[in-house]
Amino acid sequence: MPNVLETLKERGFVENTTHDQELQDYLNKDVVTCYIGFDPTASSLHIGSLVPIMSLAHIQRHGHRPIALVGGGTGMVGDPSGKTEARQLLTPEIIEANANGIKKQLSQFIQFKDDRAILLNNADWLNDLRYIPFLRDIGRHFSVNRMIKAESYKMRLDSEEGLNFIEFNYMLLQAYDFLNLFDTQDCHLQMGGSDQWGNIVAGIELIRRVHHKTAFGITFPLITTSSGEKMGKTAKGAIWLDPTRTTPYEYYQFWVNTDDKDVEKFLALFTFLPMEEIRKIGELQAAELNYAKSVLAYETTRLAHGDKQATEALRAAASVFGAKKRIQGILSSSTFPDDASSELSVDAVPSTMIESNKLNEGIPAFKLFTQVGLAKSGGAARRLIEQGGAYLNDVRVEQFDKIISLDDFISSEIILRAGKKRYHKISAK
Repeated sequence: MPNVLETLKERGFVENTTHDQELQDYLNKDVVTCYIGFDPTASSLHIGSLVPIMSLAHIQRHGHRPIALVGGGTGMVGDPSGKTEARQLLTPEIIEANANGIKKQLSQFIQFKDDRAILLNNADWLNDLRYIPFLRDIGRHFSVNRMIKAESYKMRLDSEEGLNFIEFNYMLLQAYDFLNLFDTQDCHLQMGGSDQWGNIVAGIELIRRVHHKTAFGITFPLITTSSGEKMGKTAKGAIWLDPTRTTPYEYYQFWVNTDDKDVEKFLALFTFLPMEEIRKIGELQAAELNYAKSVLAYETTRLAHGDKQATEALRAAASVFGAKKRIQGILSSSTFPDDASSELSVDAVPSTMIESNKLNEGIPAFKLFTQVGLAKSGGAARRLIEQGGAYLNDVRVEQFDKIISLDDFISSEIILRAGKKRYHKISAK
């Protein structure tokens, strides 16, 4: 079995590392501990967090112990990294609620039982820090000249709002987290996004100065699509891991709509399928590549929401777009169902029930498309219809004020479509 660092590099997780050879040697030990911090600014993570989540899962699958650190303490300060303005400060109550939601989602990817992984909250040690002793024991190891050269601070210093003092302390607090985990959990490795490089290096330097020992860092690249957009950025907003914010069907649809050029990269990053199978994706075309997209969507949905929800999302998609049958010899390790068309259900397709009396009177098309969320406003719905992108039961809607009523129902429902791939089912009550 390859070293976990080799696995992470092979699958596209690694942008930078510190102490390359020493890090390799460290990760060749039987069991090591590493951590990643998660910002508790929301009760749900989104797919922008999948790279760190999957990296921790790989750490665990190689027999090591991951720590997911929720920034309950640092969340009350706000990380200036990657931001041009100050973050909104959160209350301890909000942070605790958000931390509970994050742990539930991480549990889909990482096993916390039997101490195989740990979830910690840095509020447990940061909130009780005494300011003067902290300055004397920790602050004295930091050079202000070096700190303001860090990219995370430089961006804010150059912004109109500037950098406030509470944020200036963030690097010290994150470095102290690393020192604390080094002391209490024997954790010698921190991983994070490329914007965390300065904070990670600060923690490594603090450990060196305090203990005269070596710690390590790995950063991940910013994942972009083939069009250059930040991965996960959509017109509808974030794709959440919380099924009440982004349903499993919508989650599945996000992945199945992956650009052809991104399928191989996303399979490597966001599934555990073997790389020898994934490398063959570049040779596929047409129907075989579309099948690979369905496998990507199924596997990512299964990881985030479980087998049952993934299968229901697959069958719902099949009922709308047509069934995808397993193709032998392509991504053979996937648990993709042999026959996804059996027991088709549209229950997972976004749906709305509307009172029969309102449907009997009839509703203008542009209002109905707006009501069910296929358009953000009446004006947007009119433009959608006028540009030929609105469909009723797969028939193009020609007039923005076309009256849709019970007469349009087929088998007790109607299906609206916006563009090629956004569907909504309406039934009467």
